[in-house]
Amino acid sequence: MRILILCTHNSARSQMAEGWTRHFAAQYALKADIFSAGTEATFVKPQALEVMGEVGIDLSGHSSKTLFDVPDPWNFDYVITVCDSAAEACPVYPAQTVKLHYPFTDPSGGDLERWRTVRDQLGRQFEAFVLALSSGKTVPPTYADSPAVSVRV
Repeated sequence: MRILILCTHNSARSQMAEGWTRHFAAQYALKADIFSAGTEATFVKPQALEVMGEVGIDLSGHSSKTLFDVPDPWNFDYVITVCDSAAEACPVYPAQTVKLHYPFTDPSGGDLERWRTVRDQLGRQFEAFVLALSSGKTVPPTYADSPAVSVRV
């Protein structure tokens, strides 16, 4: 299974979502190749590194990249956009690719509490997503449809 998480700059939300998805895939024994990318590349924001580090997820090896920097960019089972801009700019994928849109507030420019709030929202969403995949259930179609799950690290 291949999963791609898209955002505009691949600097914050998509990076944190990739970290959470990898974490929960390991926790729930989901075999998946997990990537994140942006419609343009910049850099991974230090606040993303910091708040994810607080929950034991290390993003220090991550780099910002575009879709074309990802191996086999047109072959994904799931493509998830985490911001409205990326959802609008997301390319058309083959019919077998499931496209989901889980929009989250951009924490950029906010204090660390704002970053932590978005981190925790992403954690709940992507735990629900991975848990559904690993148990053969339907994945949450939207952010609002995600069941409440506790973020465990």
